[in-house]
Amino acid sequence: MSRLLSKLSGGQPVASAPVSVDAHSLDPQRSAEMLAGFEAADIGWFWESDAAGRLTYLTDSAIAAIGAERDALIGSELTQFLATGDSDDLDSTSRPLKFRLASRSPISRLNVTVQTSQSKEIWWEISATPRRDANGEFAGFHGTARDITKSLAQSRDSERAAQFDSLTGLANRLRMARKLDQTLTAFKKSKRSCAIMLLDLDRFKKVNDTLGHPAGDELLKQVATRIKKLLGDHGEIGRLGGDEFQILLPDMDDRGDLGDLSKRLVQMLSQPYSVEGSRAIIGCSIGIAVAPYDGIESSELVKAADLALYAAKDAGRGTYRFYSSELSQNADWRQRIEDDLRDALTQQQFLIQYQPIVDAKTHKIASLEALLRWEHPERGRVSPADFIPVAEELGIINKIGEWVLEEVCTQLSKCPPEVRAAVNVSPIQFASEDFYDTVDAILNKTGVDPARVELEITESVFVGDLERTLKLFKKLKKRGVRLSLDDFGTGYSSLSYLRDAPFDKIKIDQSFVRGCSADDNNNSALVSAIVSMARALKMETVAEGIETKDELAMVKGHGATHLQGYLFSGPISIDELLDRFDSKELEFKPRGPEKYRAERRTEFRKIGVIHGDSRYNVFLRNLSKTGARIEGLLDVPVGTDLVLDLGDGQLAVATVRRSEGFSQGVEFETKLISDGDRGLCTRHRVSPYQIEAAGRPLGALTNSAVAAYTTGSQSVPRAFVEVDMNAYNRR
Repeated sequence: MSRLLSKLSGGQPVASAPVSVDAHSLDPQRSAEMLAGFEAADIGWFWESDAAGRLTYLTDSAIAAIGAERDALIGSELTQFLATGDSDDLDSTSRPLKFRLASRSPISRLNVTVQTSQSKEIWWEISATPRRDANGEFAGFHGTARDITKSLAQSRDSERAAQFDSLTGLANRLRMARKLDQTLTAFKKSKRSCAIMLLDLDRFKKVNDTLGHPAGDELLKQVATRIKKLLGDHGEIGRLGGDEFQILLPDMDDRGDLGDLSKRLVQMLSQPYSVEGSRAIIGCSIGIAVAPYDGIESSELVKAADLALYAAKDAGRGTYRFYSSELSQNADWRQRIEDDLRDALTQQQFLIQYQPIVDAKTHKIASLEALLRWEHPERGRVSPADFIPVAEELGIINKIGEWVLEEVCTQLSKCPPEVRAAVNVSPIQFASEDFYDTVDAILNKTGVDPARVELEITESVFVGDLERTLKLFKKLKKRGVRLSLDDFGTGYSSLSYLRDAPFDKIKIDQSFVRGCSADDNNNSALVSAIVSMARALKMETVAEGIETKDELAMVKGHGATHLQGYLFSGPISIDELLDRFDSKELEFKPRGPEKYRAERRTEFRKIGVIHGDSRYNVFLRNLSKTGARIEGLLDVPVGTDLVLDLGDGQLAVATVRRSEGFSQGVEFETKLISDGDRGLCTRHRVSPYQIEAAGRPLGALTNSAVAAYTTGSQSVPRAFVEVDMNAYNRR
């Protein structure tokens, strides 16, 4: 040590050494004694290397602390013994140790890992200055070191607490926001895409309220585990707070892949959970937005995903939605619904219609399903899918449900005594403490036979307090009311509660009936299994949503006892029903198409059509996954290739297969996909980066930007005559 100490005291102080001593003011012996005392106190250690970067000296206590052998350590290269860590652990400006040594520059408080045979992690902070020989040539480094393993671990823990959720271990809101900002900034430069998903748990509050907050915390942990298991290393997962999660997915813009991932997430998170000895069932709604299509900045993208999430929840939960510009308009529409819905009941804007449920053998009316309708004085009929979720959130669904039940019971008393009516019950309405008393009071007030009243319950009522649910079922059955399980098989099905709950009827969801005769799905087998199970449990079955005769033949062949759908009748008024009863017209004959066709959405909106360098305005009349019908171009030859601009950057390449006058039927080159809520969309969209390359500013997609991008030279002759469909429709 004397050689090192003599050099340290000989006029070259160590950089950042933890000793404040002016070596020039002391004689060499005194300096050596003081530095030796510093070393002996184990406050810090000294080290030295030669010009080749080999370790020539290290304090004995430092060698002992890392459990190394002196002979093995002295003479080894510094870069084999010490190494800089990852950028997550160190300041991002730190250079690798090898570079620092090669530069022969002073080293100040550099964090390095100690490479030892021990399994534990050891961190040192080193400082050093280059030393020179008598000729002024570089002779190596000498400096100090100190163990910072404990303080660095504490710093990491503190940093982790600031960036990660203590309950689930996922990234927190702060880290996710920072990560999204960093990703979007980097991806904007490299012209890459990035998707985010916002996940909100359905019915989590009910679990929290019924089983307690500790159970809710445990459920959130299990949710986080399932998400991590499904995603693996693909993306960053965060918990934003409460029951809301966010997923960041770099380099994903294929909405087909995003939709498939969303379906798997919804399915996985909807499976039952075991929480503190109780069984809990929740759901999940997902909103999806993709940069740069739906936003360039993080605030834009998060707002877009948030609007998509609200749309998914409004659609009935348990689904996903992609952002579209239409959702911004829908947000305004939702606000107007909230403003007007509170007055709808007092101003008598609600009415009841009934869809017949017929006997499978005779096709005569066996019962009715009561359907609530809202006739807005200014906006016309508002869909229940739009206002029921709002009524639930506003807390007025109980009052509306009470009015519906009383109105149905009153109208039912005018029908033949053998006719029953089913009333849909909201899970929130069913969960209210006074639900049974409300039903009992209405039955007493209207005097209707309870056996003629059927309460349609969805499977979500089994979330939370199962014991209370089963007791309420038994109480209602004792009162004489019939019970029907609605939408069976759509995500929360369990044979255990079918065994225990006293249902009279199972309604087979229309998603299983639709296309059940097609060869490319398993719907027929599922219908058969549900009917067989219901028969074994002595329950009736209703096949919902029958629209074609091949579907009718299939469900009847599998033994469904009752049938419902537009093939027989849509919803009709009580007056029309009473007229039928008076005239004894109890049979509804099936009227409709022979075979199931791929679902088509009736549309009536203006879109763009591109042919060559010309862009035309046409009307979209209907839309399916495989094609569409458009109106507005005259005498387009069959076989013509067109591009349909469906809005929001969705370009669908199509070929004209039928053409008559100003109407064309086109077939898409690539099938459209589901948008998560009965709508259709393209897998890919025009990239804003392409639009930017064409000379326009970079920004989220707008229809005007896409129109300008797809419009060629106006001097090129147009191949087709564009018909003014507005004038035609007015005639």
